[in-house]
Amino acid sequence: MSDGRNRRGFWWRGPGLPTAWWSRPWTLLGSVLANAVLVGAAAGQDTDAALGERVRELLRQRCVDCHGGETREAGLRLDSRTGIERGGDFGPVVQAGQPEQSELLRRVTTTNEAKLMPPDGEPLAAEEIALLREWIAAGAAWPSLTQAEAAAEVEQRDPRLDHWAWQALMPARIPETAIELSGWENVEAARSPIDRFIRDRLATERLAPSPAADRRHLIRRLYFDLHGLPPAPEAVAAFVMDPDPLAYEKLVDRLLASPRYGERWARHWLDVVHYGDTHGYDKDQPRPHAWPYRDYVIRAFNEDKPYARFIQEQVAGDVLFGETRDGQEALGLIAAGPWDLIGHLEVPETKTDGKIARHLDRDDMVANTIGTFNSVTIHCAQCHQHKFDPVTQEDYYALQAVFAAIDRDNREYSTDPEIQRQWIALARQQDELQQRQVALQRELAERGGQELARLEAQIATAGQDGRSAQGGYHSQIEASPEALKWVQIDLGQPRAIHNVVLHPCYDDFNGIGAGFGFPVRFRIEAANDAELTQDVITIADRTAEDVANPGIARQTFPTEVTARYVRISATRLAPRSNDYIFALAEIEVLSATGENLALGQGVESLDSIEAAPRWTRSNAADGVSPALAAADPAPLQAERQQWLSERGLTPLAEELAEVERGLAAIATERNALGPRQQVYAATTHKRGGQPRPIHFLARGNVLTPLQEVPPGTLSLLEMLPSRFDLPQGHSEGERRVALARWLSNHDNPLTWRSIVNRVWQYHFGRGLVSTADDFGLMGSTPSHPELLDWLAGEFRDNGGSFKWLHRQIVCSATYRQSSGPRRDGLAIDVDNRLLWRQTPRRLEAEAIRDSVLAVAGTLDLTMGGPGWQDFVVEHPEHSPHYKYELADPADRRLWRRSVYRFIVRSQTQPFLTVLDCADPSMRVDRRNQSISALQALALLNNGLMLVQASEFAARLRREVGEALPAQVTRAHQLALGRAPDAAEQAALEALGADHGLENVCRALFNLNEFVWID
Repeated sequence: MSDGRNRRGFWWRGPGLPTAWWSRPWTLLGSVLANAVLVGAAAGQDTDAALGERVRELLRQRCVDCHGGETREAGLRLDSRTGIERGGDFGPVVQAGQPEQSELLRRVTTTNEAKLMPPDGEPLAAEEIALLREWIAAGAAWPSLTQAEAAAEVEQRDPRLDHWAWQALMPARIPETAIELSGWENVEAARSPIDRFIRDRLATERLAPSPAADRRHLIRRLYFDLHGLPPAPEAVAAFVMDPDPLAYEKLVDRLLASPRYGERWARHWLDVVHYGDTHGYDKDQPRPHAWPYRDYVIRAFNEDKPYARFIQEQVAGDVLFGETRDGQEALGLIAAGPWDLIGHLEVPETKTDGKIARHLDRDDMVANTIGTFNSVTIHCAQCHQHKFDPVTQEDYYALQAVFAAIDRDNREYSTDPEIQRQWIALARQQDELQQRQVALQRELAERGGQELARLEAQIATAGQDGRSAQGGYHSQIEASPEALKWVQIDLGQPRAIHNVVLHPCYDDFNGIGAGFGFPVRFRIEAANDAELTQDVITIADRTAEDVANPGIARQTFPTEVTARYVRISATRLAPRSNDYIFALAEIEVLSATGENLALGQGVESLDSIEAAPRWTRSNAADGVSPALAAADPAPLQAERQQWLSERGLTPLAEELAEVERGLAAIATERNALGPRQQVYAATTHKRGGQPRPIHFLARGNVLTPLQEVPPGTLSLLEMLPSRFDLPQGHSEGERRVALARWLSNHDNPLTWRSIVNRVWQYHFGRGLVSTADDFGLMGSTPSHPELLDWLAGEFRDNGGSFKWLHRQIVCSATYRQSSGPRRDGLAIDVDNRLLWRQTPRRLEAEAIRDSVLAVAGTLDLTMGGPGWQDFVVEHPEHSPHYKYELADPADRRLWRRSVYRFIVRSQTQPFLTVLDCADPSMRVDRRNQSISALQALALLNNGLMLVQASEFAARLRREVGEALPAQVTRAHQLALGRAPDAAEQAALEALGADHGLENVCRALFNLNEFVWID
């Protein structure tokens, strides 16, 4: 069996096992064998079955006391195949055919006493360890089970796999007729199968549904649900008076056909995928090209894109639909969440912090994808087996492997399909040439050694402006200039030194220029021991007084000394604005013939800021500096040509030059296609599409990688394979295609249940499963499981049409019920889970804001494009501060719909935050709905509200003139969709007479009826 075919994530993997072996039940327990049998037979004479017998007896004697059915230390049991299949905190403990890669063998042979197994008693004997090694190397085969053992194994099946959410979608029986009970006389007749499911459950509770809401309430409910905006008074009046029996259904169709629908429902989706226009984390830099993904989501809803296609575009659109605009922009889903700029750009991937940053980045991609489409908390399994759901750590890392080549960056594309096709063709050619280029460069580097590297580095910078050679060694930052720092070159062996040359750095930041970080006081020493504890020779001492104008040009220090180590110690650091550092672009250690003995040699230092490629220790001996960049390239090129010819490397160099000319020609052709758009999305260009190896991390620690994990997905759905059957050498995109097809599979019950539950939640305030983000054992159970499955199956079988789903829901009698409370309902079901009435809902923050603008007559309905910014940015170059208080609320550019707002992660918009706006740093499946005094104060006194109250008053004066009674009536109609009654009219007129029309408008914006649906 090849790696990846085991859909249940079994603990054994590798070649040499019978095809059907993995599908049969096994156990590690069997008949007790004599100890002589355990260690007596010669290993070379054992059959695979005999090895298995001896090993399971060894495990029974030495391991099962701690890792058995009753005591499962570290979550691992070794008394059954099922127990090992589930694994422990360390994941799979055996890799068939690879003893040294198997955790089981590591734990019985380690020299670390804290990890040695067994923890008590004598360690395993040498012959016992040899037995385990031989068994694993032979494929970890097991003897057949007896019938009783097989039955016992079946009984150990994980009962969590029987959870409702993991079961296949089955055709649901629609109740034939709604049971009519006493008290149901005024109830509207059932209009759809939805009503039959709901009423069948109500009947069992002896609870009647509520009567239908009147038309004025229904049109406002529909407008807010489907558009997020209030209806105009004229639209309300026309609908109320329309005699057409299908007036409601026709209104639904008109609302779904409007572009306002996509804007409304895209906002819900963007909550779930935690979309934002800045990176988040410490620096929170902006993403100026994130918005095309937001516009894609709006467009997808308006076009009623089939849900399966919607999924596939967002996970693997570049591979499946690369010639289309949507196939490129949709990849913004994978990159929608926060991104650690410092951890990715300033820390190399080889360092621990860099590994952690990239692990967390993939974790966000995995959690966002699986949480969004399947409502499963997969990220809980990165450190241990999921505590509640049957999700293994191997499942988690298999999903990380899907995204192993992915980075977040701006992705170029064309909205013209023909140009995009040409671009893709050129990109393929470019990829092929780049792969050949890398191979040739590698071969030349291996055969050319350090001398060729020196020539190449000097040629690359020769003749250029010295500022192009920025970078070098950079110490950690200090608060005091007196802190000692040092950096030294290891020449590998004692060498005769003639000159030491220090090259200063150059930095464009804030106009620093030449001499960045060059020490004010320093000394240069040489020795043959790395610690400089004996026979130290001082080459130069500049520690007595400050060096005048330090580091503006390179400085040469003659000497005649033989030594292995050369150390530069900074005794007074260079000042910056409020701190101090030590930096050098290059250290040359020259022989009498002028050879740079330091080139490519090891560099050590007291400390260092490792932010490759610009700042890293090795840059101090790489042959590149601003001073070296001023050299004439012609002699260097001639020297390189001769050097290649003498060593027979000219053909390789010529082929490389031809490849590079081909790459330049492709670049010219691509440029001729014209400017391209950009979207901040998933990209693979940083690694050329080469996936990173993803290892199972013991306890989620990047410093304890175990076996490499192939790409796959959740193993809890027994009707679908969880490991992808991909060919050897498959492309990165094939992994994401496999996941996209698994997610959108007709038989994936999680996908279809999750999305219909989300849509239901936004129409009723609560999903059929109230935990929309968690369908696992810690989530809630469905209030109407048969309805959930019927709706999921029908949505799937009707092409995954969102508009079909909306029609089914909003045209039902259940949705059209009034929201009034009833004592009998509240006594039985205070949370309204049974839907005996429509639930009153407060508008979300964006809908409140948009409604204010709409009623005031100022709402700008311009669609798409970069987000509008209601803040002023301070310190944009480094760590931006987003100052909302400095924005002008009277600026008409800020009066667009809220869905187009530029969303900042680190500093959320204060007005919208008070109204429970979603936090863009986290996935929000359901918004909080709080009530606080701050909300009333914000709606009364926020600058936007004051400006819009003034604009609202101006609108009233334009439409009805200066008569206060007419102004009050019109204002009430615009804000609430109805005329005021006598008491309301009198109260508002009195307010207007005493405090002006603007304050009447402010009062209307603060009414519960304005901010609540129903």
